[in-house]
Amino acid sequence: MNLKSRIIYTFVEHKIEEAGRSADIPLRKVSVAAVLKNPYAGKYVEDLRPMIEASAALGAELSKIAVEALAPYKAQSYGKAGIVGMAGEQEHANALLTTTFANPLREAVGGGKAWISSFTKRGSPGATIDIPLASKDALYVRSHYDGMTITLPDAPQPDEVVIIICLANRGRLNARVGGLKFEDVKGQDGLM
Repeated sequence: MNLKSRIIYTFVEHKIEEAGRSADIPLRKVSVAAVLKNPYAGKYVEDLRPMIEASAALGAELSKIAVEALAPYKAQSYGKAGIVGMAGEQEHANALLTTTFANPLREAVGGGKAWISSFTKRGSPGATIDIPLASKDALYVRSHYDGMTITLPDAPQPDEVVIIICLANRGRLNARVGGLKFEDVKGQDGLM
């Protein structure tokens, strides 16, 4: 299966101040969204393996763009999301966001031990979606519980699916609710 993008969006949020306090290191969040033709729109297909297998190349392409957009910073958090046009099923986005898609993202950010947060839904052009973010190395790093909201002006069309990667270079500005710190997770498994 060949997954062909109609358009790739890149969104960048660069926050330098919150609550009147300037950050020593800005919070940079980037999302990269690929709008694809959904080969299964309008029909039920039992075996989604061809779509899953094809997602590896898509994951590599979007990861490269996201890492470049995050520069000069390195990723500390990641997330993924998908919006399926109304002629498709939510399961089509989920098929494109499995480990097959995610492993190139882990490689691109220099490794990631933690599960990658994700969210999928069905929607129409103008859809808004919140992409969840969590630490790439340990889910329990509370300072990195975050997200990015994006709106796609002309996608997805009914026969399309949008696949999104999101990265951030740090936790929230002024994070102070305690818990495990990002710098303390080295050597722990992704669930601690």
